[in-house]
Amino acid sequence: MRVDALDHVNIITSDVESSARFYAELFGLEPRDGPPPLTHENARWMYDDAGRAILHINSLECPRHYDREVRPGPTGALHHVALRCSGYEELRARLKSRGLEHRLNEVTAIGLKQIFVLDPNQVLLELNFFGK
Repeated sequence: MRVDALDHVNIITSDVESSARFYAELFGLEPRDGPPPLTHENARWMYDDAGRAILHINSLECPRHYDREVRPGPTGALHHVALRCSGYEELRARLKSRGLEHRLNEVTAIGLKQIFVLDPNQVLLELNFFGK
């Protein structure tokens, strides 16, 4: 057994539309309805250009197979979600045009530029840009 890649991240929110719009506008992800029993009202799956649903955005009322207390906001033991990205300057311009607070970091030893930004649900995103 081995882990091949990060499959998806699930975000619980009180505003599915706002969260889906954030990820669509900032990262160009495509919002689609999840499979039944999920509905347009309680879930959006956000797809990358390769057709992978990398973010699952669910409402508080969304049905769950493994139920536990969940609420939007600071994410408890989950500190951040890291995404490997490309288009560093383009993303910086999008953040600036939307007035979104963010932090920058560089790890020169491994050729890494990072952008840290909070989503509308206070999920910390670590956006990693390797190379150039």
